[in-house]
Amino acid sequence: MAATRRSTSRRQQRRRRILIGTITGSVVVAAAALAVFVVVGLQHSEPPSAPAAGDETPAVATPTPDPTPLTPAEQLLAGTADPAACAVSFAGDGIDLAPLLETEGALYASLPIPTREGAVFAGWYATPDDATARAIPGRINGADAVACDARERTLYGAWMSPADNEAAKTRIPILMYHQFTTKPEGESGWLRGNYAYVGDWEEHLRYISEQQFYLPTWPELSAFIDGTLYLPDHSVIVTDDDADPSWLELAVPLVEKYQVMTTSFVITVNGAGPDLTPYVLKRSHTHDMHTAGENGQGRIVNFTKDQIVADLETSAGVLGGTTEVLAYPFGHYNETAKEGVAAAGFEMARTIEQGYVSIGTDKLALPCIRINYGMTVDDLKRAIG
Repeated sequence: MAATRRSTSRRQQRRRRILIGTITGSVVVAAAALAVFVVVGLQHSEPPSAPAAGDETPAVATPTPDPTPLTPAEQLLAGTADPAACAVSFAGDGIDLAPLLETEGALYASLPIPTREGAVFAGWYATPDDATARAIPGRINGADAVACDARERTLYGAWMSPADNEAAKTRIPILMYHQFTTKPEGESGWLRGNYAYVGDWEEHLRYISEQQFYLPTWPELSAFIDGTLYLPDHSVIVTDDDADPSWLELAVPLVEKYQVMTTSFVITVNGAGPDLTPYVLKRSHTHDMHTAGENGQGRIVNFTKDQIVADLETSAGVLGGTTEVLAYPFGHYNETAKEGVAAAGFEMARTIEQGYVSIGTDKLALPCIRINYGMTVDDLKRAIG
């Protein structure tokens, strides 16, 4: 009986092993068949077809932002490789002017003087507050050096009524110097009065600088005479006649020191002379008319109009073509001289007649304040305020 049970148990174990082997083999065969199917399917499959027309989803392009347009000042700067170039823009009521290129560190060369019906231009200023107050320390013109921030600068214009301009009763002194001396006691001889002591000259310049006098340019003086530009009564123009060696050696270094713009009236038959500082403007004292004529008067009152024109055109050519203003030799002039000056293209002429420039002054007969030897800074104060 026991033997029968053991035999039965062995048969059952063999059947289980056979069944497990059969199942395992079937799984292996099935897996292999599946692998073959997949490989064959991949070999015979076609690439995916493109979407049918009308079923496409268009690609969304990222828009390229438009570049920020350059301002007019930036356009000016883009057109120059000069690292000292400065684009000066203009702002203010009723002012619509294109910016200008100036040179940083140099004096302003081309500031415009705008006009407007029923108004008088009152100048350019560093800030809107300066423009409102018409403050002299903040007023900018060709006597000032260009200063920029990142190669740009904005100036602000101011206006006033013609009535207010007239009511200001501005008078502009044009100072006239000649030669200079280092001798406190002065020079001897009949030209003694022409020689300013250089110590007095320095005190004059220091006073003008420290008191912040406004220094009008010649175009500004012309517009002031026409009544289209306001100039403060606290203004002065400094000039020297002849470009004497003492002017060049003694006076000009002090001009540079105090940076007070001056005008040197040059007798151009001797050449234009050296460029020692931008604060000295060189203008005509005629070419070769600073000589006595037949009657002892200057050649300019002995020459014909055509001779005057020829001389002055030569002089202007030596000085680079500038015809803003000239000084009459010895102060001599007559109607023929004035006609010749105008015909040669000069706008103004300075005499030696004593007085101040006001609205309506004859541009071809500008008066001056003569500075003689011995005039101290106190004398200057009485003359210019």
